[in-house]
Amino acid sequence: MFFSEFFSKYLCFLMSKKRYTITAALPYANGPLHIGHLAGAYIAADIYARHLRLKGEDVIFVCGSDEHGAAITIKAKKERTTPRKIVNKYNQIIRKSFEQFGIAFDIYHRTSEPIHYETSQEIFNILNDKNAFEIIENEQYYDAKANQFLADRYIIGTCPKCANENAYGDQCEKCGSSLNPTDLINPKSTLTNSTPILKKTKHWFLKLDQQQDAIREWLETTAEKNNWKAHVIGQCKSWLNDGLRPRAMTRDLDWGIPVPANIEGSEGKVLYVWLDAPIGYISATKQLFKEIGEEKFDFAYPQNFSKYLQNKKAEDWRKYWQDEDTTLINFIGKDNIVFHCITFPAILKITEQYILTSNVPANEFMNLEGDKISTSRNWAVWLHEYLEEFPGKEDELRYCLIANMPENKDSEFTWKEYQDRVNNELVATYGNFVNRVVTLIHKYYLGTLDNSFRQTMRDNDTVLSKIISETEQNIANSIEQFKFKDALNELMAFARAGNKFLADTEPWKLVKEDPDKTRSILSIALDWVYALAIFSKPLLPKSADKIFRMLNADVTDNDPFNYQPKKEHINPIVLLFEKITDEQIAVQIDKLQQPKQIQLENSGDKSSPSLPLKSEIQYDDFAKMDIRTGKILEAEKVPKADKLLKLIVDIGIEQRTIVSGIAEHFKPEAIVGQQVLVLVNLAPRKLRGIESNGMILMAEDADGKLHFAQANVNAGMEVR
Repeated sequence: MFFSEFFSKYLCFLMSKKRYTITAALPYANGPLHIGHLAGAYIAADIYARHLRLKGEDVIFVCGSDEHGAAITIKAKKERTTPRKIVNKYNQIIRKSFEQFGIAFDIYHRTSEPIHYETSQEIFNILNDKNAFEIIENEQYYDAKANQFLADRYIIGTCPKCANENAYGDQCEKCGSSLNPTDLINPKSTLTNSTPILKKTKHWFLKLDQQQDAIREWLETTAEKNNWKAHVIGQCKSWLNDGLRPRAMTRDLDWGIPVPANIEGSEGKVLYVWLDAPIGYISATKQLFKEIGEEKFDFAYPQNFSKYLQNKKAEDWRKYWQDEDTTLINFIGKDNIVFHCITFPAILKITEQYILTSNVPANEFMNLEGDKISTSRNWAVWLHEYLEEFPGKEDELRYCLIANMPENKDSEFTWKEYQDRVNNELVATYGNFVNRVVTLIHKYYLGTLDNSFRQTMRDNDTVLSKIISETEQNIANSIEQFKFKDALNELMAFARAGNKFLADTEPWKLVKEDPDKTRSILSIALDWVYALAIFSKPLLPKSADKIFRMLNADVTDNDPFNYQPKKEHINPIVLLFEKITDEQIAVQIDKLQQPKQIQLENSGDKSSPSLPLKSEIQYDDFAKMDIRTGKILEAEKVPKADKLLKLIVDIGIEQRTIVSGIAEHFKPEAIVGQQVLVLVNLAPRKLRGIESNGMILMAEDADGKLHFAQANVNAGMEVR
């Protein structure tokens, strides 16, 4: 009776459905996504939203690109383009990556959209009307060479709390401390590497000090009631114990949301990005309901879209942000805790119009191959590259990131562990169980089991009913407590139990002597596979969909255990997972180990360089580098390495073999005879089994295209 029992249970869920607003941190549109982003916030948020939809709850799941702030302008200067072109470029890359990977947002919005400008300025006006700001004229850092005030991210220096020498003016990413630029020791401008001066300007400061007691009371009550994570509470208490201070909510920038023109003295000021970014959740929700109400919504994820959002009106957005019956959950990484647990709640509380978050289940950081993920060092697994290089293997990466999710402490991703988990768990356990069941049914019954017989088996099988009930409850409890690794472990235990059931009953031995019993065993096993697919929907959604298609199952989110196959015949087996080879892993590890090309700046106006200058070195440091002119004699692609060329280079006194990561920019035959500059005393290292003895120096233009650095002289001359 287990399917009918579960159908009744889910009907109860429908009758008592709750309303949820789920947000995922807005990714910053100055670069693509990497696995640290996925493990930090997006997979967890997606699992939670999918689980609630499976229960039949009334859910919206919103996100979008964060497109303002100093880092965008820094990126634009580096690439010699405009902030608008930067955000357009990376919004497209990020959006496409999310869609391909299968993160099931109801809307993916942008903070550069008009409705976001309107919403942000409206909230700023409300805060201003409620006397939440203090206009303070003070001294802020100014770069005399660049002739501009420096936003927080244009300043780096030594953190006063942990001595990190590369802390930003708003936050130390090593210890997580929130900073003001004047807190930094030995500050430097990232524009010119000069020491900035202090110059008077005025800004609107949010009176966070006046919110101290109210935020502490709300935080302690909410955190205890909803069992917040210890590291989230700890970071918040550290802030509160240190005492909240007024914080500037405006900046001197020409890229951002202007301070409302109706406010005197607002000319030339824009909203601080950490004021406008969280408001992006609200503006995204407004846009979602506006498009639904106007029947313009394109339903980017129709298979996940909640039926409760159909036939809504534009004003219905208010239920998800202003109705006390709504539960708000913010999924973020740990570097954003303070903004979501103190600053944003304080802003919403002052307005007296919006609900506050019920939980901020922030994950910690995921490291990579023994080191911190670093975008500047290209030490990352980029999502868009993974999707290109491992097509159709979205759930393999998702599985490994969930299994090692940094829920309460930092974790680490390695390609070897990825290979082991895919081969020994997904292929050998999960995929093997599904494969055996579907294959045996096709082998012995030509893919058809009588539905009436199967229903009889369901009604009388208490063993499967019990294990399904326990697994369902355990997975639900784990997800609702934000213990996603535990939920995945329950899923795999269910798959292992299915394999054990087959091993214990041995239908392949019974089929000749007792075909009826064999049929009953495989009927139970088939329903076991169906239940596995349902349990997989939040965790491994693409795998679940493949199973449903194999079983010809007509499934809806809100009555998943009301299993009504479209027809008795099931489709032939489709392999869910394939083994990852040593060669595939070697390619990825080699890609990480490839030395970065030295990128030489194009000449130009030295008063405003496009990249920050590096710190000073002594002549002796430079003198250690042996750079010589050279000439490429031979060039060929390195097998099964898309980015590598093997070069034979004449450096005058000898010929060198050099492996260079330039294959995406140059065809081998086109660069034979090319004059180059070579760093010849770089320590040798093996790449794809080839010993590389030197490095070709390259220059990179604003579009990311590489150019050879060269001198029109004979090979072998020393560069001094």
